[in-house]
Order: sequence, then structure tokens, then C-alpha cells
Amino acid sequence: MFRNQYDTDVTTWSPAGRLFQVEYAMEAVKQGSAAIGLRSKTHVILACVNKANSELSSHQKKIFKVDDHIGVAIAGLTADGRVLSRYMRNECINYSYAYESPLPVGRLVVQLADKAQVCTQRSWKRPYGVGLLVGGLDESGAHLYYNCPSGNYFEYQAFAIGSRSQAAKTYLERRFETFMDSSRESLLKDALFALRETLQGEKLTSSNCTVAVVGVGEAFHMLDKETIQALINEFEIAGEEAPVAAPDEAGSDEPAAAPEEGAPADQGAAPMDI
Repeated sequence: MFRNQYDTDVTTWSPAGRLFQVEYAMEAVKQGSAAIGLRSKTHVILACVNKANSELSSHQKKIFKVDDHIGVAIAGLTADGRVLSRYMRNECINYSYAYESPLPVGRLVVQLADKAQVCTQRSWKRPYGVGLLVGGLDESGAHLYYNCPSGNYFEYQAFAIGSRSQAAKTYLERRFETFMDSSRESLLKDALFALRETLQGEKLTSSNCTVAVVGVGEAFHMLDKETIQALINEFEIAGEEAPVAAPDEAGSDEPAAAPEEGAPADQGAAPMDI
């Protein structure tokens, strides 16, 4: 991936107008384990795949609580995600102390994007190699944002990042129009179906996924394994095909495989645990 003299510094532009070091950081997000977010009018669901470096180790935590009304799911370099989630937590605490009210989700996302952008404009820094799905609830309703290592941020109805996320995006694109009026249980079902699409045949169980919920009258919290397994059993996710997405499942997975071909090779070799 070496691109001559134009990728040795994050502040060096290529003749084509590209910052390769920033693009490499965005590539790290694609190599991380999958994370998914979706929202309705009243709830936000975050879900991620648990991936361990070896059979002897436990998996890294991929979903973090920021405040009672905000949580974050990450894909990419876990250490960077931990640092940024701690920054977000401090911002929420400081805002709550100063104004005695919860920090609006959109304002926190802008502050996070500004922090990431600084690392693309300083030669002695490197971009954060992590993508963050920020889900939360404030006075204006439920929100789901994606923060990119480049400093860009986008609000989504539903989104997926990480390894083999294209298959999940295909499923979400077919279902997103129903999400706004969906119930909590229906959103959980769609989140688990989308998460299963990223596993490429591996069985979805409560041990290889984490799910978190925040909503009206419900503080941000992660569901325990028993609850997740009960949901999987109830929706028969382990055996049945995903609704709507099933007829074109074979066609939608093939294009997704091409950009992610390098992911399996990196899983055993990556020392950073992404």
C-alpha cells in the first residue's frame, strides 16, 4: 500500500488531492469487527460482533456507555476507541456540571469530529484509526451518527461499519423505511438479523455479539447474554433466513466480499486487535 513520497506524512497532499494517511486510518475501520446501529423515533440500538485474537483470550469491548442517554459502538483500533469514549464521557460530565442538563447528542458529535480533524492537520499526530457509531436520545429525539477518522460525521437512520459490513448495509437499506415506526422488539430483531449477515455462515449466538439499547424512559445499557440468546431463539435467527433480504441474499453478498478480501488474512496477524 506504499504510495511513494506522498504517504509519509499526514499533512502531505498527493497531486490527486488525497491524504493517504487519513485513507489508511479509514481502512483500519474496515478491518475491524462489525458494528451496527439503527434508530426509531424512540429507541437506538447498537450491536457489534465479538472477535477474540485467539481461543485463549477474551474479546475486546466494542460498545461503551458515555452517559445515561448516549452510547458508542466502535470498529477499528480498540485503544483509540477507548480514548475517544473517555473524552466523550468527560465532555458529558462537564456539560452536566455546568448546565445541569444532558449534553445534546449533536453537539457532542461535533466536538468529537473537531478532535479527529485536528489529527489530520498536525504533522506530529496521526489520525485516530477507529470509526464510531454514536447513538443517543435528547430533546429532539433519537439520533444515530457515524464519526469518521477524517473528521467527517454523518447522521443515519441505520448504518454498519467494520469487516463485511456491506452485507449488513444491504439488509438495512431494504428495511430502513420501517425503522422510524418500529417498536423496541422489532428494532432488536432487525439489528440481530443485520449482524448475522456479517458473520458469513457462522452461527449467531449470545457469546459472539453484544447489543445495547437506549430509548425513551430507558437509560443506555447493554443486554445480558441470557436476554440476547432468548431474542435469538424467539426470532429463530439461528435457522431462518432474514425477511425481505432473503431472495437476493446471494447476489448482495458477492459484491461485499471483494473489498473485504484482506480481512480474514489480517485477523490472525493484527497485533493491535481491531
